[in-house]
Amino acid sequence: MIKILLCCLGGFSSSALAQKVEKEILDNNMQNDFYIEFSPFQLAVKKVSEFDIIVCCPHLITDVKKIIKTLNPDIPIYILPPRMYGMMSFNELSLDAVDAIELYKTNRINPVYFPGEDNTLRVTRHVAYRKTKV
Repeated sequence: MIKILLCCLGGFSSSALAQKVEKEILDNNMQNDFYIEFSPFQLAVKKVSEFDIIVCCPHLITDVKKIIKTLNPDIPIYILPPRMYGMMSFNELSLDAVDAIELYKTNRINPVYFPGEDNTLRVTRHVAYRKTKV
């Protein structure tokens, strides 16, 4: 089971998205494969050991970089592209989460960026990265 912590600044938008995503998980019978929880980003640092990946809203770029410098967490932190965050499909999010975990295992660099996407705010895709490379 992959445990995903979805974070935004105050927890408000991530809680709405997490509810939508939890419904998709149940509707697609994936509750044995994925677990998702939401949290304000500042509280996420206390929960790091409970999750496989932290997925952040795009507006957290600066905060993510500060946390990485001070805490150096040992799990991947992935910042969602803006359009993907706005359209939030769990099928797309789950593919990116799985791929981000694998990428992190290979290079141990946080935040995790897919090739060619080091400037998250300029990424225009709304689907999983692997679907853009087909």
